[in-house]
Amino acid sequence: MDHLPIFCQLRDRDCLIVGGGDVAERKARLLLDAGARLTVNALAFIPQFTAWADAGMLTLVEGPFDESLLDTCWLAIAATDDDALNQRVSEAAEARRIFCNVVDAPKAASFIMPSIIDRSPLMVAVSSGGTSPVLARLLREKL
Repeated sequence: MDHLPIFCQLRDRDCLIVGGGDVAERKARLLLDAGARLTVNALAFIPQFTAWADAGMLTLVEGPFDESLLDTCWLAIAATDDDALNQRVSEAAEARRIFCNVVDAPKAASFIMPSIIDRSPLMVAVSSGGTSPVLARLLREKL
């Protein structure tokens, strides 16, 4: 077993997503559903992020990644289409002992995000350990 499956209490805890596109939006939705205090950093944002910020649901930081954004974080997600930037976010988080997910690069991440089935109060997480996310998604759809 390469990963320990755990469920984290993120309510009212600072989390950071670096990236402002569709993939970052999907991760943001999960963190918001978990009650995280979310900051999203990117050069540009899709409209959903602006809507959430306008509703007071998260904070947007427009501009290049600044490592100091990690200073109060419990958890970070690198969700850009720039592999070098994602690696930089991961390394900065690791230096601060902050768990960091790097989308589509499980070897660069300190945690992976499973495929989730949420039928509250029941929640099921399905993971292939990052080796076959398509298989995990198909299994989730079957369940």
